[in-house]
Amino acid sequence: MMANQSDATRNNSVGPVLRSGEIADAVIQALEEDNPGKEFVIQDHLAYVRIETENECIVRRETLERALGRPFQMPELEVNLTSFSGRIETTDTTMRFYLEKRL
Repeated sequence: MMANQSDATRNNSVGPVLRSGEIADAVIQALEEDNPGKEFVIQDHLAYVRIETENECIVRRETLERALGRPFQMPELEVNLTSFSGRIETTDTTMRFYLEKRL
């Protein structure tokens, strides 16, 4: 579920900042599918998109492949990732944004 920026609890926000385009659009779709019940704040700044949620979110390669309609490798996501909030953990099949401590 998407929310307005005013709804976000920014102290505990995590998530990617991506170059605008096909990958960012697919990540938005995949995050909603991979994190059911989570609310995301999406800020479109034309050249880049900031996506945030509280505490933790994950995006899976298989979900991105469905959203894009083609094979996908996680390094392609890393190339489009210009920044992020929180900590990040990456594998060949997932990218996880999280906090170790709540504020």
